[in-house]
Amino acid sequence: MDALDTLDDRIAAAAFRRLVRHLRHRTDAQNVDLMGLAGFCRNCLSDWVAEASGGALDTDAARTAIYGMPYAEWKARHQGEATPEQLARMAESVKLNAALDEALDESFPASDPPAMTEPGR
Repeated sequence: MDALDTLDDRIAAAAFRRLVRHLRHRTDAQNVDLMGLAGFCRNCLSDWVAEASGGALDTDAARTAIYGMPYAEWKARHQGEATPEQLARMAESVKLNAALDEALDESFPASDPPAMTEPGR
């Protein structure tokens, strides 16, 4: 079993909330840049929250929880126009993540797929 799976839910929730607050503070880190570098962004987190809620939260409610305000307001305040370079990096990152996303979708919410936790498998 992965050590991540043994974390107490209170600890994991506290770390998640800190991550979200960090992203709220770092409005200079654009979603397109996050996608280009890490393969996920605030919208991804919102989607994961909505998915994990089992229907208790729709996409708009989940985005408000992550952004700390309605998504349209955040976009108007903080989102700039993406450059061709940013879009190209994001496109490459999305390609790399396709297999991972499929594996995670199959295992969600249980754990990471064996390919991540058991290299060479």
